[in-house]
Amino acid sequence: MIKKLLPAVRGYEKQTVGASFMIILEGVLEIMIPFFMTKLINDGILVPEPSIRVILTYGALMLLMAVFALISGALCARFAAVAGTGFAANLRNMLFCKVQDFSFANVDKFSTASIVTRLTTDVTNIQNLFTMLIRMTVRNFIIMITAFCFAVAVNPRLSLVFAVTIPLLAGIMLFIMLKAHPFFEKMLNKMDLMNARVQENLIAIRVVKAFVKGDDETVGFNESATALRSAQRAAERIVIWNNPVSQLLFYGAIIAVCFFGGKLIVTGNMRVGDLSGFLAYIGQILSSVMMLSMVFISFIITRASQKRISELLDEKIDINDDDADPSLKVEDGSVEFRDVDFSYSKNPDNLTLENVNFKVRSGETIGIIGGTGSAKTTLVQLIPRLYEVLDGQVLVGGRDVREYKLHTLRDSVAMVLQTNLLFSGTIEENLKWGNENASMEEIEAACRAACAHDFIMSFPDGYKTDLGQGGVNVSGGQKQRLCIARALLKSPKVVILDDSTSACDTATDAAIRKALRTELKGTTTFIIAQRIASVMDADRVMVMDDGKLVAFDTPENLYNTNRIYREVYDSQMKGGDEE
Repeated sequence: MIKKLLPAVRGYEKQTVGASFMIILEGVLEIMIPFFMTKLINDGILVPEPSIRVILTYGALMLLMAVFALISGALCARFAAVAGTGFAANLRNMLFCKVQDFSFANVDKFSTASIVTRLTTDVTNIQNLFTMLIRMTVRNFIIMITAFCFAVAVNPRLSLVFAVTIPLLAGIMLFIMLKAHPFFEKMLNKMDLMNARVQENLIAIRVVKAFVKGDDETVGFNESATALRSAQRAAERIVIWNNPVSQLLFYGAIIAVCFFGGKLIVTGNMRVGDLSGFLAYIGQILSSVMMLSMVFISFIITRASQKRISELLDEKIDINDDDADPSLKVEDGSVEFRDVDFSYSKNPDNLTLENVNFKVRSGETIGIIGGTGSAKTTLVQLIPRLYEVLDGQVLVGGRDVREYKLHTLRDSVAMVLQTNLLFSGTIEENLKWGNENASMEEIEAACRAACAHDFIMSFPDGYKTDLGQGGVNVSGGQKQRLCIARALLKSPKVVILDDSTSACDTATDAAIRKALRTELKGTTTFIIAQRIASVMDADRVMVMDDGKLVAFDTPENLYNTNRIYREVYDSQMKGGDEE
């Protein structure tokens, strides 16, 4: 795990080392204070003739060391804060970049809420542990070892108290770790569920309001929050024993030292100053052990977070382009499927697409129709290699899609998905996702082709209009047209419209299709549609049924030869009353 997280320290090595060095210096200075205190008592006070000079000398040294220890501690806190926040920023960036490399199949393995929790709560937990490691662990380990050596030098027999106390405390800490870890894993899973509930409710808030389900959603959220609270209490119920048990052993050890040390003083085998210094050392040792136990408990808490972050970092990317030719470009918009099989579960016995074969010439307009669940969307998602085929080949521009760099391939394929997604910002900023260097003339041309220019100009701020989060300030049809315009700005070789005009009226739909034929000459266009009118003027139409391509021909021929196409045509164009 350390090896995986070590790259997150990059850029903050100096602060990390600086924090550790300063905290070691502080520990050494603190260790020296009891040593000089022992000298002060034995050589300056408990002598036949007490010496003010000796008392002032050792007192000044103790004060000087305390001041330097304070400065070292402050510098350590500064370095540790910078290193900790930098470590967390790098780790979040590593995770986010990893998620960006995910294929659709990889993304399907993790819920959105779970990924958000891993990038926020889990990273924060590990950041806290990292900060504690460079501040507390090094310091207290050094203090514990050094103080133990000084204590043994003062009185070896009295040091046997540690032989009982430290192993006992270590055993208790190990027991707490083994018992608490499963509860913290369960707690983080409950947090994922609660976050998923919040995310789902906020995304669908309009549906919640429309169906007057606010009270039901509140009840559901309370149930999730209560489940999280119960999981947290179950975990904390175990770890809270760490502090009282540690303190019990701590004070028990002090009582033992006072008892046995007092007897040694009475018998003349130990001086008062030595006992005073020994008590200071035992306080430092047991205090360090308690602080290390806190780090240990923090490690228990974050162990579940470490596992969840490792799951993201270790996720094997389903699609990569390591063997692709970076110089290879998509020459045209021709598309060919050769004996393509596909399964979301990668199970050949559970195919979503089965033995699909077709060839589309560059510049053709292809309609795709079929019932719900017939795998229309799945088919087109294989063209830009959003998923990997199970068997067979997908060719774009005459080359297997696996031969292209993913950026090259996807930059040549513009896809408007069923869900019309816009981002926070202005209309212009959203449109420039298609081409960040597009001029206003190019933007306006794309918007006119998508029948979006007129409604954009109806807004007071025109293309500078702020869309709000997710485009809440525009209607469904307006969203669709903006997404089409954004896709057109890519000047792609292939355009895929996945039921992208369903929220537009028939006149607007027809206008968009007419503009696409005019503006995108030479560009291959795939149109998935539920309305037969949207594909009637296509060059050819695919008919999908249960994951199979059952027909592929001109609309006129399909009406005469294919039952599914004819039934859809008759039901929509003739009202279904001819029979």
